[in-house]
Amino acid sequence: MKRQSGVLLHISSLDGKYGIGTLGKNARNFITFLSSSGFSAWQMLPINPRGLGFSPYNSISSFAGDPLFIDPEILFESGLITKEELSASIFENRERVDFKIVIPEKARLLRLAFSRFSETPEFLSFCDRERHWLSDYASFMSIRDELGGISWQHFPRELRDKTGLPEWRDAHREDENYYKFEQFMFFSQWEKLRAYAKEKGVSLIGDVPIYVAYDSCDVWSSPEIFNLNDDLVPFDVSGCPPDAFSAEGQLWGNPTYRWDRLRENDFSWWIARLAHCGKLFDTVRLDHFRAFEAYWSVPYGAMNAVCGHWEKGPGKPFFDAIMSALPNLNLIAEDLGFLTDEVFRLRDECNLPGMRVLQFAFDSDENNLYLPHNYIENCVAYTGTHDNDTLCGFVDSSPVYRLDFARRYLSPDSGETLSDAFLRAAWSSVAKLAIAPMQDFLNLPSSARMNTPSTVNDRNWRWRMKDGAITSELSEKLLSFNREFSRI
Repeated sequence: MKRQSGVLLHISSLDGKYGIGTLGKNARNFITFLSSSGFSAWQMLPINPRGLGFSPYNSISSFAGDPLFIDPEILFESGLITKEELSASIFENRERVDFKIVIPEKARLLRLAFSRFSETPEFLSFCDRERHWLSDYASFMSIRDELGGISWQHFPRELRDKTGLPEWRDAHREDENYYKFEQFMFFSQWEKLRAYAKEKGVSLIGDVPIYVAYDSCDVWSSPEIFNLNDDLVPFDVSGCPPDAFSAEGQLWGNPTYRWDRLRENDFSWWIARLAHCGKLFDTVRLDHFRAFEAYWSVPYGAMNAVCGHWEKGPGKPFFDAIMSALPNLNLIAEDLGFLTDEVFRLRDECNLPGMRVLQFAFDSDENNLYLPHNYIENCVAYTGTHDNDTLCGFVDSSPVYRLDFARRYLSPDSGETLSDAFLRAAWSSVAKLAIAPMQDFLNLPSSARMNTPSTVNDRNWRWRMKDGAITSELSEKLLSFNREFSRI
């Protein structure tokens, strides 16, 4: 099996002058950089519209694309906005995404573009092809607009239970068409970017959060598949038990699934969701894999996740149904967290590659699963994930015992930093795929960290590359690095 390598970088973290990374020129430049540097994969975070806290793992839709990623220059090239309107935008080229500026400014440009858009055969075909999710999404968003952005739980009853949708749609066709237009623009730009990636030999790895936000189109449109009472309030919510990230566990707050009902319908909702992802990505990372074996259930209203308990997940029948319906779907199991023999057995029975994160390797002994000598070929080696510190930050903040173990094990060469030794260890492992966050290749400190779990602040999910961070010198260095470990 040929060994390969990739880079973890969310679209929002791309450089550029529009306040947030987009699907335009800078995304193509990044693909060119990956290809010329010997990488074969680009992994990103979920690309769906963000909900509360701006986390891509707390989306308002599992099917829609994030309109913040629509590239304004492509709108200009399409004749939908003028050069003056583009130049007059108030985006600033910051090293962090300022959502309070980016969201209204991107909406302003998209509204202008929509005002000049005429329905085309391509648009009508898109709306028909994606109607299984697009119609409800457009209604959901237009209702929220009309009612000042309130959550669906506070919609008027006839809209909350959807009995009044036909009348709503008749009266708000133009409002709904705007959201269909947004999605048409997003997926049109996405298809061109993916074609460019294929041309350059770079595969795209997506990320599917296991859960959806309570205030989402998914729960509003399909409440029957979630653990809700008659008033559509959750019985329990998602999270994970106390771990290395948090002594109180992590309280995510998403409604959990009615797996019994999903099973009765042959998991059709999940099959549609993953089929949609399979059209967008070459490989999909299945977030929080362990919950498919058993998930941490926390009573609704709890202050933290300590009082939760384990409930059985759908197990092997779920993956049998997925693999039968989608035989060409490539998955990576995010098998991190509190793991048991049952979780490992499920992963291996499904023949899914798991994740080995090097930052977790130096807190115990030689039997640690994350030490490279314990890797297997069918896994993906990571220096860290979006939830970890950067390598430089990890080294700077680690206790002495961990650094001593790491130095003894990794044996940095003369002139090699410990961070460099981490990269070398991942790349020299037997793992069929090695991935590192872009921050690690840029040797960035903790200030470039993407997310700190169990925290809500104005730093999470906002980091961006500086303009000029990607250079020909860096590309040549990384090409040599990938060649050295036969990952080209």
